[in-house]
Amino acid sequence: MSAQGLFIVLEGIDGSGTTTQAKLLVEALQRNERRALYTAEPSRGPIGRLIRRALQSRWDPELDGAERRLEWSSLALLFAADRLDHAGSVIVPALEAGSVVVSDRYDLSSLIYQSLTAPDPAAALEWVRGLNAQARRPDLTVVLEVAPEAAEKRRELRGAPADLFEERALQERLAAAYRAAESFVPGDQLVRVSAIAEIEQVAAAVAQAVSRAADIEFRL
Repeated sequence: MSAQGLFIVLEGIDGSGTTTQAKLLVEALQRNERRALYTAEPSRGPIGRLIRRALQSRWDPELDGAERRLEWSSLALLFAADRLDHAGSVIVPALEAGSVVVSDRYDLSSLIYQSLTAPDPAAALEWVRGLNAQARRPDLTVVLEVAPEAAEKRRELRGAPADLFEERALQERLAAAYRAAESFVPGDQLVRVSAIAEIEQVAAAVAQAVSRAADIEFRL
């Protein structure tokens, strides 16, 4: 682990609760007098904002032309570029300042989502892995596990427009890939937490997993 800071990533299918649990983990760290920063991918930087528009098909006809879906390869390139910019401008400086950085998604999402939406998943995986070869590795990745059916109900309750990846058949394939997440990021430290309980119970389980894996004491 980094001697200056700690980089923790939360991962899972859409509706698994990565955003909520990442923010709650930051709050728990701060209550325990640890410097902690919440961040997310796609980032809030210029490339990340473009990705968010692409995922939600929010195109400006005057600037972007007719509404269309970007190819999986174009998205993979954008995500990798956003990740390197995100790491250089946000993650690494915060780590060097001694903060615990908690990111809602990182390159595991790219490896899984982009490879599974490509015509040849195996070849795509190696290509996407190469694109992200220079990305700063997380010290710990927490995978939130939830059944695709339960995640779909959560997404429906949000009331937000569905994005590019929120299709039932794809989400089932993504869930299967996350069950084999170790094969996508060999060598990374990864722990799994069931995310089917109430939000507070999942948050406590995430904090407990982080405490064991990263040697951080929580007095919740």
